[in-house]
Amino acid sequence: MASSVTPPRGMRDFLPAEKARRERVLAVIRDTYRAHGFDEIETPVMEDSDRLHAGLGGDNEKLAFAVMKRALTSDDLKAAADPLDLADLGLRFDLTVPLARFYASHRAELPTIFRSIQIAPVWRAERPQKGRFRQFMQCDIDIIGEAGPMAEIELISATAATLDALGLEGCSIRINDRRLLTSALELLGFPPHEHEPVLITIDKLDKLGHDGVITELRDRGFPAGPVDALEAFFRRPVTMEYLPFGEAAIRKALPQGVDSVAVTELAAIGLAVEAARGGVGAQMMAPGAPTLSKPTPDGSAPDERSPGVGLPSERSPGVGSPRESTPGEMSPGQPTPDVPARPSDTAVPAPGRTQPLVQFDPWLVRGMGYYTGAIFEVAHPSLGYSLGGGGRYDGMIGRFLGSEVPAAGFSLGFERLVDLVELQHPESMDAAALIHDGSVPPAALIGMQTELIRRGIRVRLVRKPRNMTPLLTQLAASGFSRYAVVDSHGYTLSDLKWVLLSH
Repeated sequence: MASSVTPPRGMRDFLPAEKARRERVLAVIRDTYRAHGFDEIETPVMEDSDRLHAGLGGDNEKLAFAVMKRALTSDDLKAAADPLDLADLGLRFDLTVPLARFYASHRAELPTIFRSIQIAPVWRAERPQKGRFRQFMQCDIDIIGEAGPMAEIELISATAATLDALGLEGCSIRINDRRLLTSALELLGFPPHEHEPVLITIDKLDKLGHDGVITELRDRGFPAGPVDALEAFFRRPVTMEYLPFGEAAIRKALPQGVDSVAVTELAAIGLAVEAARGGVGAQMMAPGAPTLSKPTPDGSAPDERSPGVGLPSERSPGVGSPRESTPGEMSPGQPTPDVPARPSDTAVPAPGRTQPLVQFDPWLVRGMGYYTGAIFEVAHPSLGYSLGGGGRYDGMIGRFLGSEVPAAGFSLGFERLVDLVELQHPESMDAAALIHDGSVPPAALIGMQTELIRRGIRVRLVRKPRNMTPLLTQLAASGFSRYAVVDSHGYTLSDLKWVLLSH
């Protein structure tokens, strides 16, 4: 019985035309990243098994493909207490863990602030379904060594420029901060050891809705007091007045008293991105405008600001529509008037956009537990899932070096966005086919092909079939623009009669 010739489940073959289309999209992504000052690196497809299961990859570690040790014996199989005892390597499940190991290995050879590109396949033992594969491409950019918000601003700006270059209209980038999430949970009464499991449920908010999240939290046995407080916060009275993106909008979407430093930094990130794109307040970029700096520990702005990306103060004119006064003090978890709820608070759109790029989402979680600060996701109006995401992960690289190294990254899910992209066919090199019969000497064919290649033409040699129609259709689909039949009537270029192919 013949064996199956289909690819393994969750993996795919790509015919030449589709492969060429994918490469064109990848070229746009790569070129845009490079234009923003990032450098491409490459790491092995496998890493040590212990490294892949060191707690850095969150739930993805459970989906890692293991590579068995060489020369295992039956005694080894019997002695193994865990399947991973039989493995010494594994296929990478993301590009962040390999990057952390890469940086730890090559730190002395890299710039103080290192901006990396990784565009490569990864593997996860997913249950295959539409849009979810076991082998898929990721397109990552990361900045290592920059502790301030400038890293997030660069990452979001470069990603937004990439989405623009790909012609993906209507995308938005939702942002939040893990510090705001944990701060909000503390104010609502959840103890620190329950934050991660609670966030796992809150991460399902788009799918379950407010009532579904509360029901699941109760079913999972979390204390009634904090769950009641969260439910009351979800059900608080709201008004639909517009607030421009900024500290006031962020504070009004969260329980009173959340982390002030995180609020200030997150507002600075979103406003700087929009300002650079011509959105919120053009005066933000004017000489003498306030500039970006890290806030003081109490959340207030420092008296002296260091040079950087211009940002408006809360009282700067032209940032957006007039804002109402901040509501009075409230107890954590209690209903608050005038507080906009989900959908996200938004910034003023840049010219040519109907909606702002950056949108604050108070309950954006991102499932990876290694995030330590700002987090972000790319949303597209036609999809119910994100096109990519990322955030700050300051603690990861220190696991390899023994000292803290700040880091942040942004990843685009290539398989999800490639089907949305409709790039125009590039003005590529002229491509011609020489269709020959058996009477033509091989030396003559190769001689003509070589001369045409010298002239900058791509050339394919094709044996003449009985029925030319399928061949011509295939050549046109492969990007060939013309052909000539080579037979015993002449073996030189001057003897050829070119025929245009219709695409």
